[in-house]
Formats: sequence, structure tokens, C-alpha cells
Amino acid sequence: MKRILTVLCLAAILLVGSTAASHAQNVKWIVGGNMLLSIETGGFGGASAGFTFGPMAEVVFSKQFAIGTEFNINTQAGTPIEWADYFKYYITVKGSTLKPYADAGINLMFVTGGPYFGIRFGGGVLFNVAKSIYIGPDLQLGPIFATGSTIFFILIRGGFRYEIG
Repeated sequence: MKRILTVLCLAAILLVGSTAASHAQNVKWIVGGNMLLSIETGGFGGASAGFTFGPMAEVVFSKQFAIGTEFNINTQAGTPIEWADYFKYYITVKGSTLKPYADAGINLMFVTGGPYFGIRFGGGVLFNVAKSIYIGPDLQLGPIFATGSTIFFILIRGGFRYEIG
């Protein structure tokens, strides 16, 4: 019992400390969009490829940590629509304008038969093309737990981002 209490107290202290640190930083918003290729395997009768596009937004709490959401429309059979929330970690590259990142999160896939829960992870790199404007490739993948089967979803796409603030 003491061990559990100690772990909970340490977690609370870290949470309060990280919240105070995030208020001290300049919080930035990033908005943009993604588009290109989506691949769906298993679940609804084999594999299919399609086009994906949609808007995104994220809040950057420091130079490295962000929380975001995106809404993707795909052109496979049934027109799957994905709503994803994620935690993003930007990797610092000294002396470079590149912004590589890794992310992980959860998603809901709205397709015939109901909304299905999924887990996604991936990463990419952003190239600075103008002040506060970035473009770059992105790869997202993960399972979606459909009724009676599991679908594996892969997004290979390009994106554009605009930093506000």
C-alpha cells in the first residue's frame, strides 16, 4: 500500500510540475492538413488503397511536446472517416531547420458497421519552407479493432503546417 501511495504522489508531483512548466513556455498552435495514400488491410474483405485528406490542429507546449487532433476522410469502400488524437514528441536537431517527430495516440474509425476504436503511431519530418510554414512526409499506422476482426490501417502522406503564435 505504501508503494502504491508513493507512486501516486510522485505522479501527482510530476503532473503539477509539468503543468507549471507548460504555463511558463510560449504555447503555440499549429494548423494544417494532410493528404495522399491510405492502405487498409484485413477486416472488410482484403486490402484496399485509397486517397486520404483532412485537416489537423495541435497545441505545442514546449519545443518538444505537443497534443493534436486530426480528421481524415478516406476513399476506400464505405468511405472510412477517422478522428485521431495523439501525443507528439519533436526531436531536436541542433543547427537544422528540420523538425523530425514521433507520435502515438488513439483514433475512432467511422465506417459501415459502427465506429471502431484504434491505436496509431508513427512519425515524420517537417521542412521549413517559409516563416512559420512547414511541409513534410508523414507515416501513421496501427490496428483498428472492428467487430469480429482487426483492420490494419496505414497512412503514407504529405502534410503542410502553419504555426500560429
